[in-house]
Amino acid sequence: MKNFIIAIIVVVALIVVSALFVVPEGQRAIVTQFGKIQRDATGQVVVYEPGLHIKIPMIEMVRKLDSRVQTLDDQPDRFVTAEKKDLLVDSYVKWRIKDFGAYFLSTGGISAQAEVLLKQYINNGLRTEFGTRTIQEIVSGERTQLMQSALAQAAAAANELGIEVIDVRVKQINLPTEISESIFARMRAERKAVADEHRARGREQSEIIRADVDARVTVMLADAERNSRSVRGEGDALAARVYADVYNRNAEFYSFVRSLEAYRNSFNSKDDILVVQPDNDFFKYMKSDKVQN
Repeated sequence: MKNFIIAIIVVVALIVVSALFVVPEGQRAIVTQFGKIQRDATGQVVVYEPGLHIKIPMIEMVRKLDSRVQTLDDQPDRFVTAEKKDLLVDSYVKWRIKDFGAYFLSTGGISAQAEVLLKQYINNGLRTEFGTRTIQEIVSGERTQLMQSALAQAAAAANELGIEVIDVRVKQINLPTEISESIFARMRAERKAVADEHRARGREQSEIIRADVDARVTVMLADAERNSRSVRGEGDALAARVYADVYNRNAEFYSFVRSLEAYRNSFNSKDDILVVQPDNDFFKYMKSDKVQN
């Protein structure tokens, strides 16, 4: 009997525990009975606020939904501008559940399904706005207007999902990889052409400066050579005048000195051989009668 009472108490306790459910702060709950959503007398979906609530055990099921602001941040998408050019747009969306009943009916309470539908609405709005603008308009002054228009379109479309779109922002706008590489290649070619032009001008100026310097050097060398020849000519003329003056003063002595210089240069080495006749004029000052005179 005692064990029976304990068993009854345990079963009652389990029933009571299973009849209670807690909705945490930041969440809302919807109760379904055999897959059908619980509604009030007016036909509205019953949404349970945070706190402790009661349900029918084993019959009613609780589905909890996040009521906080959520962020949808997916992979960048490709959009076409009014110039028929592709852009990779990385954006994010701030959203939250506004109508929990409509949200549960349209998405089954699955957050991933809600984000897929919301992403489609956002992309449709952005695609419309990007398609009516050029790249310059998108990245310049009309970017704020573009975001506001996309937000309005997304908010109107997402309203049927029971979702409130709080904000739509574009984080980054890039060109596709193949287009970026083509643009960078063209930029590199343009910069290379400018660099080659500067180098060509530099080489031209270098040749002009080098030619000017070479011309100046040639002129300076010619002037130096002319001056040296003039000085050398003046020196030779002066030497000739000195020789002539000495010769006129004492021709015999002058001839004797020149012969001594010739002797010294001729007999500079013992190995030198001089083949001349003994009565040659070269030895006239070595003869005894000349020496005595």
